[in-house]
Amino acid sequence: MKKILGLIGLGVILILALVMSQNRYEPLKVSGFIEADDIRPGSRVGGRVRQVLIEEGQKVSRGELLIELEPYDLLERKAEAEAALAEAKAYHSKLVAGFRPEEIAEAAAKVDQLKAHLTQLVNGPRPQEIETAVAELRLADAQFRLAQAQQARIETLFAEKTASQDELDTANTEFQVAAARKSVKEQALELLKEGTRKEEIDAARAELKQAEDAWQLMKNGSRREDIEQAAAAVKKTEATLQTIEKQISELKIISPADGVVEAVNLEPGDLVGSNAPVISILDLNHLWVRCYVPENHLGIRIDQRVKVTIDSYPDRSFEGVISFVSRQAEFVPRNVQTPEERSKQVFRVKVRLQNEERLLRPGMAADVWLDQRGDRS
Repeated sequence: MKKILGLIGLGVILILALVMSQNRYEPLKVSGFIEADDIRPGSRVGGRVRQVLIEEGQKVSRGELLIELEPYDLLERKAEAEAALAEAKAYHSKLVAGFRPEEIAEAAAKVDQLKAHLTQLVNGPRPQEIETAVAELRLADAQFRLAQAQQARIETLFAEKTASQDELDTANTEFQVAAARKSVKEQALELLKEGTRKEEIDAARAELKQAEDAWQLMKNGSRREDIEQAAAAVKKTEATLQTIEKQISELKIISPADGVVEAVNLEPGDLVGSNAPVISILDLNHLWVRCYVPENHLGIRIDQRVKVTIDSYPDRSFEGVISFVSRQAEFVPRNVQTPEERSKQVFRVKVRLQNEERLLRPGMAADVWLDQRGDRS
């Protein structure tokens, strides 16, 4: 009897052990390697390397100068753009300020002068001017007759050989001068009697109209369209200068984050292309484990906390946070439909790590424990 009870008890114990073993939860463990953000800074302009200030394995800080390039002609272009900007600003300021009072007064004086000239042309010569011209003609006529008589007398004396050739030449010259003077005075008197020509009056009116328009433009100031055009020219030159300044800033390749230089293969004098990476920096502040989770264990979510163990530190664990779960399975084709084969499909998962103690490095083997029953907060 005791033997039977012992066997029954042993059977109960075995059954309970079997049930407990079946109900015991084993957290899923997936493996992977630690990776880091690989930052590859470069320059938008490129050029010849002036100096290399870092080497492989060196720790760098955010904002630290890594590589400097030769400026080529950027400094000269900047100086030219600054001069063009100063010129555009000065012209814009001139249009906004308008003309100076002295310039407007000068234009007004010119208008008054042209008005007086036009009035003089329209009125024609005064009677006093005609009388003066008649008197001058009479004087010229008297001088002509005197020179004519003197010439005749010298010719007679020269024929009698009592006057020299020089005296005859002088008399002839004085006669010709007197005749020309008389002719000029006659023509001047005729012009005064005829009055001003219509063409001269029309030309004077046109010149006065032009001067009045110029004076009015000065008083009105610059046109709004001209001021806006000048302002646009200022903005255009400012944009050109800013573009050149940005290109100059691109001559200095700066570290965008704290990290370690992974690879650099440049020497002073080397040429680097525009928009091309020149070095590789590992950002040790942002490490993660890339691992793959089977489809039948995909009960995980973004921001879920998980435990991570590292082969290099077997006696401690690290905290990780799931930051990415792929929406598409990998490795197994989509057309496999059996339950056994579907369980082999895996999804790529990224687990972010905290590395404040700087113990973790890219390339270390890591295990991620997906405890789906634990706290997911």
